Amino acid sequence: MSKSSAQYSQHPPHHPHDHGRAFQRRPAVAAAAAIPLPATDDAYTIVHAGKQVRFGPVVFWIVVGTVVLLGLWSAATATYFAFRDDVLTRLIARQAEMQYAYEDRIAELRAKVDRTTSRQLLDQEQFDQKLDQIMKRQTALESRATALGAMPDVTGSIPRATPQRGDASQTAPKPSPISDTVIFVAPPDREARLESRAPAVAAAPTNQFAKNQGLDNVLVRLTTSLDQVERRQMAALSAVEEGMDSRMRRMRGVVSDLGLNLANLEAAVPRTAMGGPFVPVKLTANAGPFEKQLNRINITRAEMDRLNRTLALVPYRKPVIGEVEFTSGFGVRSDPFLGRPAMHTGLDFRAASGDPVRVTAYGKVVSAGWSGGYGRMVEVDHGNGLSTRYGHLSEINVKVGEIVKIGQVIGLVGSTGRSTGPHLHYETRIEGEAVDPQKFLRAGVRLSAG
Repeated sequence: MSKSSAQYSQHPPHHPHDHGRAFQRRPAVAAAAAIPLPATDDAYTIVHAGKQVRFGPVVFWIVVGTVVLLGLWSAATATYFAFRDDVLTRLIARQAEMQYAYEDRIAELRAKVDRTTSRQLLDQEQFDQKLDQIMKRQTALESRATALGAMPDVTGSIPRATPQRGDASQTAPKPSPISDTVIFVAPPDREARLESRAPAVAAAPTNQFAKNQGLDNVLVRLTTSLDQVERRQMAALSAVEEGMDSRMRRMRGVVSDLGLNLANLEAAVPRTAMGGPFVPVKLTANAGPFEKQLNRINITRAEMDRLNRTLALVPYRKPVIGEVEFTSGFGVRSDPFLGRPAMHTGLDFRAASGDPVRVTAYGKVVSAGWSGGYGRMVEVDHGNGLSTRYGHLSEINVKVGEIVKIGQVIGLVGSTGRSTGPHLHYETRIEGEAVDPQKFLRAGVRLSAG
């Protein structure tokens, strides 16, 4: 609507001459045209169905504003209902995206913790295995040291299987406080706090790696120390084996040089064992070099013991104590009484009257008394055709049939019988025939050299 609209008309200026005439025409024209006639210049008149409604500009604009607001509200409402599903879908999608991102972050952090835990458990298991191996090895080396210490052939200090540095009980780490199953729970609005803790979780492997490196260094030092102990033990064991092999060769060589039959000598050795079940010597399937070498040494020692018992029947020792001084050797000499060449069947040891005379090998007394030019004489049978005689004794301390042992005093030095002064006449005989005693004495020197 506007003031210039064809439906509205303002009153013309009042003219005094036309007043009566205009008053009579204008109602008819206005009624016929149905044009509202505002009373003033600012008033608006609406004619509808023969009625006129007049209102001011304020009311007009209020009505217009209300109509506009209602239209906008209607448009907004229509738009809301039209796009409500899309908005809700986008909101739900955004919430789901945030939830998935949070769950992914939680899963990532949980995976980091699980990996860290797995590494800790794996490192702990590996360390326990290494430590267990070292402890078992230390126990084995200690048992080896005990076995070496029981050997009379081993001289010097036996290395103990004790680590030089560190102590396994002190270096063993405590069990990890993280269990196999890690439950990581966080409130839904604390993702920022989880992110702030992520560097600490990431730094844990580095610290654990440094700790594991330190423990590995300790294990390496312990292993090196045990390696040194094992090498010293193997060296000591090798020295024992070489020494025993050398002595066995000398013992067999002595028997061979003396012209004796080793099998016959061994058959004459008296049995010391009482008996028992026969249990063959055998090694376990997992026996190592030390056990195999120790088994060889034990077998060699058993053979050497048997040879020692055999050689106990061989008279290669001296019958008197002290420095050996011969006044007459074995063989042809000038007889001290007749001055003519004569066979001397033994050795004359210079000694003082009353010095002890000792038997030179294990045996049995077959003669003890006066025997012609021997004076007081003792004869000992050592078996296998070997025998020894001790003449010119001033006193006899044994009797016939008595079993004598090596070094046992059987009489005292004297000058009985065909003698020119105190001395010991010593003979060795094989199958009743006199042989040079020095041959046996030299064998004894050779054996004692080992």
